[in-house]
Formats: sequence, structure tokens, C-alpha cells
Amino acid sequence: MPSRRPVGLALALASAASFALSGIFASALLDGGWNAGAVTLVRIAGGALVLLVPTLWMLRGRWDAVLRSWREVVVLGVLAVAVCQLAFFSAVAYIDPSLALLIEFLGPVLLVFYAWARTRRAPAALTFAGAGVALLGLGLISGIGGEALHPLGVLLALAAAVGNAGYWASASKADSELPPVALAGLGLIVGAVVLGIASATGLLPFVATAAPVVLAGSPMPWWLAMGMLILLATSLSYVLGILGARRLGATLASFVGYSEPMFGILWTALLLAILPTGVQWLGAAAIIAGVLLVRLGQVRRPRPTKGPAIVEGIPSP
Repeated sequence: MPSRRPVGLALALASAASFALSGIFASALLDGGWNAGAVTLVRIAGGALVLLVPTLWMLRGRWDAVLRSWREVVVLGVLAVAVCQLAFFSAVAYIDPSLALLIEFLGPVLLVFYAWARTRRAPAALTFAGAGVALLGLGLISGIGGEALHPLGVLLALAAAVGNAGYWASASKADSELPPVALAGLGLIVGAVVLGIASATGLLPFVATAAPVVLAGSPMPWWLAMGMLILLATSLSYVLGILGARRLGATLASFVGYSEPMFGILWTALLLAILPTGVQWLGAAAIIAGVLLVRLGQVRRPRPTKGPAIVEGIPSP
């Protein structure tokens, strides 16, 4: 419904803004002696604990809906949370983090091609143009260098992109029987279990310390930085993302997600006093233009006269 668009856009932008805080909080913990595996596992497990009570409360008497929606939960928990996190942090061991981020954010483009393959309806030319412009902007913001590509790193980053696409596909199911908070909670629980198994088997190395960390130039206990990472950049961001995706649809919501690095440079400027470069400002403008082109492509795309129903690029089951 048109009236849902402004609210959905606000929720999606709020989700991207809260996700973008994760870099600052995680960097403080990493500088304080934690490794990426420990930050990821504690972050996801903590988010699952935060949402556990509201999830159980919302699902009281509705566990049959969970059984019917198990695919959504598995896609979100295994693919979007666990695989995406594992693959990304494994990729940065072989390629530059900026390049890994750019490849991971191919997820929305994968969704466009997935919908094309399922429905045999080519996306509008404006959608393709918007995808290209937005990816260009993401590359400008990330500051992609000229480092040599490692095949394994690229493959792992592509696995993260599949996880990213899975997040938007599962989050945008408008007719889902699961409330957004419950879906986020169940997904984080499944993701925490998978990551916990990976850590126990050594696939995800775990190193953590109790030393104080430095955030925005001020020392603070590690648990405070981790608490903000869990509350603001995990629990809240996943819930807001699902709320926004259900109103916007997978395609548009996923491209709005490209604003996450834009908010990242904004938070870096506000909290760390590191101003963005002119190239990054140009990248931000390109991302905004790309999202607008994707939206125009959806508006002008003719509706099908027959075939499977589509919710903004993702066919209904």
C-alpha cells in the first residue's frame, strides 16, 4: 500500500543507521584484544537473549505458526546470520575488508536476478541502472584499493552476499505468520547456535578479554561497548530491518540497506571526528541516486497479467 512506503522507508533507514554503529563498537572491542569470532558470537548470542522474552511472549499459543514458518527461520538464522557472518569474517583474512563489504552487498543484485529467474520477467532497465549506480557509490564510500584478488576470499565474500540476500528475502515476507520481533528473535537464536557450534569446533576462533576498551576517545568497560553493540546494532537493527522490509518489499528494502555505509561515515564523523572525503560524499550521492532509480524502476514496471504473485521482486511461495 502506498501509505506504508514512508513508514517502511523510515524503518529501513533506522535499521541501516543502527547496523552502521556495529563498526564503531566492534572496532573498540577488537582494539581491546577481542577477535572477530568472539565479537560476532557474543553479539549474536546477546541479541538472541535480549529478544528471547518478547519472542516467547508473542509466540504463546502460536507455536504451530512457527512450524509452518520454519523455512523463514532457517533462512534468517542459518543463511542471513550465521553463514553471512562466518563467510564475511573469513573473507577478510584473504581480501581487503572494503572489497569484502562491496561483494557482500551484492545481495540485493542477487535478489533481482533471483526474481528474474523465478518469474521469467526481466527487471526494468531503471532497476539495473540503479543497481549499478548504487554499487558504484558503495565502492567509492568503501575506498576500494588495487589489491590483488584472492579467489578463496572472493568466494567467501560471495557466500556472504548470498546470506545478505537471504536476509532480505526472509525479512520481507509480507504474509508471514511470525511477528517481526519473533522472527528476529528466532533467527538470532538459530544463528547463535550455529555460530556456537562453529566456535566449539574451531571453525570460528574465539578470543576475548576483560580489559577496558576505548570508544570515541573515552575508556569504558568492555561490557558497556558490547552491550551497545548488542542492543543498538543487533537486536534493534534486525527488528527494524524486518519491519521496514515487510512494508517496502525485498528489492527496495535491500537497496535502502546500501545506506548503511553512509551512516557508518556519519557516525565516524560524529563520534570519532573523522570527516568523510570528497569521494565518500560522491559515493553517498550515488547510493541515494541508485535507490531512487530502483524505486522508479518498480513504479514503471508493468504488472504481470498472469503467473506467480510477486512482492517487490520476491515471488510468493
